[in-house]
Amino acid sequence: MIRALRTLPLSLKLPLLGAGMMVLVGAIASQQVLSALGRVQDARLRELAALHVEGLSVALGPLVLRRDIWEVYDTLDRAAEESAGHRMVLTAVADETGRVLAATDPRRVPMDSMIDEVAQGAAPLDELSVGASRATVRLLAPLTYQGRRVGRIVTELDVSDLQQERWRALWLLLLGNTLATCILAGLGYVAMRRMLRPVSSIARHMSGAEGEPQPIAEADIPDGDGELARLARTYNGMVRDVAAKADVERRLGERERFVALGRLSSSLAHEINNPLGGLLNATDTIRTFSHRPEVVETSADLLERGLRHLRDVARVTLDQNRLARGGNPLTTDDLEDVHLLIGPELKRLDQHVDWSAPDRLPAGLNLPAAPVRQIMLNLLLNASAAAGPGGCVRFLAGIRQDGLDIVISNTGPPMSDAARARLLSDEALSPGGGVGLRLVRDLVKGLDGQITHARRGDLTTVRVVLSAGAGGADA
Repeated sequence: MIRALRTLPLSLKLPLLGAGMMVLVGAIASQQVLSALGRVQDARLRELAALHVEGLSVALGPLVLRRDIWEVYDTLDRAAEESAGHRMVLTAVADETGRVLAATDPRRVPMDSMIDEVAQGAAPLDELSVGASRATVRLLAPLTYQGRRVGRIVTELDVSDLQQERWRALWLLLLGNTLATCILAGLGYVAMRRMLRPVSSIARHMSGAEGEPQPIAEADIPDGDGELARLARTYNGMVRDVAAKADVERRLGERERFVALGRLSSSLAHEINNPLGGLLNATDTIRTFSHRPEVVETSADLLERGLRHLRDVARVTLDQNRLARGGNPLTTDDLEDVHLLIGPELKRLDQHVDWSAPDRLPAGLNLPAAPVRQIMLNLLLNASAAAGPGGCVRFLAGIRQDGLDIVISNTGPPMSDAARARLLSDEALSPGGGVGLRLVRDLVKGLDGQITHARRGDLTTVRVVLSAGAGGADA
């Protein structure tokens, strides 16, 4: 039932709620009216009963004292005749001992019977009430004469007319409340529908064609400056704002494409420019030591691997704007290549390098060479730039049970907040600065690796952990 009410439209819920409130108010008002009517009837009944008892007390007091049974009966008989068609149905008089002296109906209440048998269910004068279950009520009152209690009186009174009056009032109230509720509920439904028309219009426009909200026509907006009018105008303002936002997003999207192209060009230039120094140094070595075949062969191998790496960088950048996870697997030659490629930059700045790399890599490591070389080369170049002339750069590559552990440290100043944000978070890049640290983060993230930063004393350390088989050649 409650779930069904929840699915009803607001234009039905509010009139139903109003009708329910009116029914509740009508029920409360009817109860108050019936209670007031009952109090009035009880007061009238007690007043009539009091007059009846007082009159009998005056007339029967001396007779009861003399135990003049015939006079008592004659007085009760005259009183019954005078009240014919009125409320008194039965009256019985008893002496102080409780024995009945006379009654208006001797067959129901025989003489010398005990008054208590008749008084069952009787109420004293101050508790006398019409009630709703019986057509008669019984009153038990003392018979006093000159301030002295000389007996008791039991009177049965007919209250059927009062009960009929109460039931008639109840039915009139129910009928009136029902008619008033139906009429007011109908008027409330019409009024609510009219008042909620702007809300329905807003809902209809919000679910407009193709999911795009449509503005409300000025002719459909209520007059004045009421809540619904302000709601409709606010909705129209929101529709205009949404349209303006969509236009701005479209322009930003177009601008982002140009920014992406610029970032692609910058990344490509950055990734190609970094190893060129080492490759040029290899060509100089070939020219200088052309008479030594072993040096020429080593330098030629370095040139070949470096050029293949540049080819992979260019090819994959054109495809995805990131290095591929496929390609040749990482070997110790790649670690040595990075050592040779970074050598000229370290020598130029007169820096000391502590290099530690494994002699061989396990066959199950299966890490792609191109992105790992770029990670190491970018971090080493940044460490060298941070260490400055005469500084120290440390490189440690270790085999873990589940992959490769690369630790690069430098003795330069602490890394700036902007540089740490580029390396450790995905937040938007601020204008200016290089793309190397962010590229390192993208590469590590693409290999499902982890990267951490620490500063202990005068040493800044960046650690990269790559899991075995992450983005391997078969990926």
